[in-house]
Amino acid sequence: MPQPLRKTLAITALAAGLLASPLATSHFVEEETLQSYRQSWFAMVAMNFGPMVSMLKGEMPWDEQRLATWSEQLEQLTAMDISRGFSPGSEQGTTRAKPEIWENRADFDAKLQDLREASVALQAAVAGGERKAIAAAIQDTGKTCKACHDEYKSDNYLY
Repeated sequence: MPQPLRKTLAITALAAGLLASPLATSHFVEEETLQSYRQSWFAMVAMNFGPMVSMLKGEMPWDEQRLATWSEQLEQLTAMDISRGFSPGSEQGTTRAKPEIWENRADFDAKLQDLREASVALQAAVAGGERKAIAAAIQDTGKTCKACHDEYKSDNYLY
């Protein structure tokens, strides 16, 4: 492609992107963006942890290579600072996050820290390759999830 044509196409694409970006984001309500951020994070956590539980239950074949990938990605996800997804005002709207998160923020943050620590331990257990240790670490990680869900996640959407 000739240089002048390439430059013209690049400038046209850039201009179109800049003009379209306000339209693409104009429908966002800040609180809904925060909800989407945290819901996406939880979905990724579930997509990495859920199959490990399925392996432990015998619902899928045991595969240490996949366990290693999922445990590494789970640890990376839980290391992220998800707190901005729980900013004031983001408890409004369509969410399963109970208001107690914002009322008991220190406890909620402590439970997130428990998940982080359990994820690190899970990754270490998987790296060690001992099936009993991996099973125990999966169970311990699941307990940290349940502890938070029991207190801070509604079964139904709140409005």
